[in-house]
Amino acid sequence: MRYDVILWDVDDTLLDFPYSQRISLEKAAQGIGVSVTEEMHSRYTAINDSWWKRLEKGEVTKAQLLSGRFEEWFAQCGIVCEDVDAFREDYERGLGQVFRYRDDSLAVCKALQGKCRQFAVTNGVTASQLSKLKLSGFFDIMENIFISEQIGAPKPQRLFFDRVLETMPAVPKNRILIVGDSLSSDMRGGNNAGIVTCWYNPTDQINTTEIETNFIIRHLKEVIAIAEG
Repeated sequence: MRYDVILWDVDDTLLDFPYSQRISLEKAAQGIGVSVTEEMHSRYTAINDSWWKRLEKGEVTKAQLLSGRFEEWFAQCGIVCEDVDAFREDYERGLGQVFRYRDDSLAVCKALQGKCRQFAVTNGVTASQLSKLKLSGFFDIMENIFISEQIGAPKPQRLFFDRVLETMPAVPKNRILIVGDSLSSDMRGGNNAGIVTCWYNPTDQINTTEIETNFIIRHLKEVIAIAEG
């Protein structure tokens, strides 16, 4: 094997986050008597993405993000919600119960079992991520699951990756591969940590940043060939 360790991003890499988000948002909104339109979905997606980007830059805390995105969405859409925390909890509960695989992600990870060590690295909400990973079968494949809430720092911060890498001190950094869809979170984090990066880019986006990627793939099955060298 060319790589001893693979660090997998979860949302939008192993699992289809927009799918889970749409269903969970609609279900939570129904609980307060609101029907979510396509425009409202688009607004929430943009708001949510902007809050996560701010978290990556250290501009907001995780607690501020989890409630602030909904407060902003409610304000923009004219939604009256008397208990934002209850809405957030309902939404997060839904996220943990709904999943859909990206590509053949589960089969890819199973194909690599016994050949290299696999870990999940995520900025998601702990309860939601653990639930999704258990239901989807990844929990039994991953040697460990690193979640930013538990570590105390999000990807791409060096502290997140320091905590991850200190659990595998004998592995050279050039034998560790991170696979993820986000340039700003996964690839920048890999750059910060000095490990090898594999950008999952199924829609052929153009990298206009200074962030370096060692590999670019369109389908997750390509990781098998990369890992095996």
